[in-house]
Amino acid sequence: MSDHHTPRKRFGQNFLHDPYFVRSCIDAIAPRPDDNMVEIGPGLGALTEPLLQTLKHLHVVEIDRDLIARLKRLHTPERMTIHEGDALKFDFGSLGQKLRVVGNLPYNISTPLLFHLAQYAAQIRDMHFMLQKEVVQRMTAEPSSGHYGRLSVMLQYRFFVDHLFDVPGGAFNPPPKVTSAFVRLAPLAPLPWPARNEAVFANIVSSAFSTRRKTLRNALKPYLNDADFAALGIDPMLRAENLAIEQFVRIANRVAEADAHP
Repeated sequence: MSDHHTPRKRFGQNFLHDPYFVRSCIDAIAPRPDDNMVEIGPGLGALTEPLLQTLKHLHVVEIDRDLIARLKRLHTPERMTIHEGDALKFDFGSLGQKLRVVGNLPYNISTPLLFHLAQYAAQIRDMHFMLQKEVVQRMTAEPSSGHYGRLSVMLQYRFFVDHLFDVPGGAFNPPPKVTSAFVRLAPLAPLPWPARNEAVFANIVSSAFSTRRKTLRNALKPYLNDADFAALGIDPMLRAENLAIEQFVRIANRVAEADAHP
């Protein structure tokens, strides 16, 4: 494939080119002809081309105009629908049900993009992403571990997250200075611990982790008093990193109930 596209730093472009890891990603995704699939940031097509060997049709979301022009040259509208623009602003809900989302995500927007995609969990079948390994460690972390934080709680509330394999920097052009990892997210249905009000849940988690060294008593002072912690059976001297998802949900549900019956 002769391409002279210069990877753009502002778009966080690191193109996967190692055939072994391309095949490993495709094997993990396991596309089927009729899958409803969207690829975020197809780049130079490392995943796109092998996906289209199986898929009848592929949606792609791309922001780089040069790459969009290239995609239009290479693929007919019957095989590929190109959504031009920023994935952070894209309405993934417009693509229908049982959506499979894949991509080698730009590391500079990966966390906000994961939060954006989580809103569409009800329509998503699964997601497979190449990310910075450190982000995947945060996504899969367990309570009281160094990587456990807001991202861990908010994603694991809604998805089963599976760290599949690591990918060295040399598999990309240009090679990033960090190790990457390929990860699978599958929506949990039904949710094991449904929050009564998901906006309240998100606020509680965000507040609890806003200052990592703060105790829950201090971090959640606007929401709970000592009597509330006692009723919940949660030690107010713990920190956010010590709480399981189910405990965050119980806190949020108590706050939501209090808001509903002031």
